[in-house]
Amino acid sequence: MRIVQFHDGDPAQPRVARVGADGRTLEVLAGNRGTWGFAEQAALRGRKLADLLAQTAVVDRVPYDAVWNEGRLLPPLSHPDPAHLLVTGTGLTHMGSAGARDSMHRKIAGDEAQLSDSMKMFRWGVEGGKPADGGPGSQPEWFYKGDGSCVVAPGAALSMPSFAQDGGEEPEICGLYIVAADGTPCRIGFALGNEFSDHVMERRNYLYLAHSKLRMCSFGPELLLGPLPAHVEGTSRVRRGDTLRWEKPFVSGEANMTHRIAGLEHHHFKYRMFRRPGDLHVHFFGTATLSFVDGVEVAPGDTFEIEAPAFGRKLVNPLARLVEDSVAIREL
Repeated sequence: MRIVQFHDGDPAQPRVARVGADGRTLEVLAGNRGTWGFAEQAALRGRKLADLLAQTAVVDRVPYDAVWNEGRLLPPLSHPDPAHLLVTGTGLTHMGSAGARDSMHRKIAGDEAQLSDSMKMFRWGVEGGKPADGGPGSQPEWFYKGDGSCVVAPGAALSMPSFAQDGGEEPEICGLYIVAADGTPCRIGFALGNEFSDHVMERRNYLYLAHSKLRMCSFGPELLLGPLPAHVEGTSRVRRGDTLRWEKPFVSGEANMTHRIAGLEHHHFKYRMFRRPGDLHVHFFGTATLSFVDGVEVAPGDTFEIEAPAFGRKLVNPLARLVEDSVAIREL
C-alpha cells in the first residue's frame, strides 16, 4: 500500500489517501489528522498501520493530477508541531553500481592507517556493517538535518541559504517513524527523498559535514507501507527548463548497502533522546549517486527529479536561493 497526504485548503488539517491501483486516483480516507494521527492510533492499539488504513472508510476519490497541479500535496508525514519531527541521516552506506563497488574496494584496500577518515568508516561498514550473527553491526556516519521546519512538500522549492556554496540533490530512501507512548520506535514506512546538501562546503573539509547538512529536504510524494525491497532501482535527473542537464540511475535497498536497515535504525534509536513518545523521525539512508560528483553545477531555476517504480510518482523539486537578512544578536 502507498499513501499520500494532501490538504483541502488548510495544510494544518492534512488528509490521507491511498493511491489507487491505477496510480492516477487518490482514495481519500475519513479523518483530518494525517498520517501522524493514523500512526498514533496504530501504535496505541498495537496494530499494523496498513490494516488500520484498509479498514478506514473511503469518503471520496479524486484525480491525483488535480491535487498535484493545484499544489495541495504535502509531505507524506508531518507533525502538528514541527519541533517534534526530527530529520537525520546516515552516510557512507551504499556500494552503488558494480563499477563503483570495484572502485571503492580498491580505495579501501591495504593499510588502514593510510586511509582517510571517510574511507576508514566506509571500510568498517564493508567489513562489519552486516555481521553474520544478525547484530546491528558497525556504527555508520550520522548527521542531523533539522526539525520539521526544514521539510518542503513535493513540488515545492528546495531553497539554499544565501551563504550556501552549493545546493545539490541526494537521491535517497528514508525511513519514517513514530515513537509510541511506551518509548518504542515504530517504523511507519519508507519514502523517496531528496536529502539536499552543500557539497562544495563539505568537500572543503569533511569537518564541515555538519554545516553542509543543515539544509532543507523533501520526501515523498508517496509513503510505502511494509518492508523495503532488497533491491531498489531508480533514476535521478537535473533539468533546466526543457533541457535535461544530467541523468543517472541509482540503486538502494539492503542488497546495495554496506549496512542493514535494522542496524542503521539501531544506531539512531539507541540514544534515549530519540525515543521521546509522540515524536516523529525521518531518517535518510544514504546514496552513491550525485550530479555533483559528475561535475554538474546546479543553479536556481534547475529542477531535481527522483523516481523509482517501487515508490510510485516521482519526487520533483525546483532549486531556489533565499535572500536573508544578516543575523543580529541582541544582548539581554
